[in-house]
Amino acid sequence: MSNLPNCPKCNSEYTYEDGNLLVCPECAHEWSLDSGTDDGDEKVVRDANGNVLNDGDTVTVIKDLKVKGSSSTLKIGTKVKNIRLVEGDHDIDCKIDGFGAMKLKSEFVKKS
Repeated sequence: MSNLPNCPKCNSEYTYEDGNLLVCPECAHEWSLDSGTDDGDEKVVRDANGNVLNDGDTVTVIKDLKVKGSSSTLKIGTKVKNIRLVEGDHDIDCKIDGFGAMKLKSEFVKKS
């Protein structure tokens, strides 16, 4: 058969090449053979303008956001300092003055 490596996530032997990537049909994991190490677990989070976000960055809210469970609204232009990136749908964890701890989606912020 072929001499392609097993999937690093599920150890499946049925991997195949798709362009310059290797793909596992069982768990849908994709990785590059050129990278040498599997960095596929590390998710890149980008803001509304496509800039890469990192832990500790300061971002600005680009849209009025309704705060769930409250009658208040997070206004456009609100600065959020010292963000923390987390896994999930809402990928930014932060504390906002006047609101407290909150999770935000990266598509509604821009890097300051």
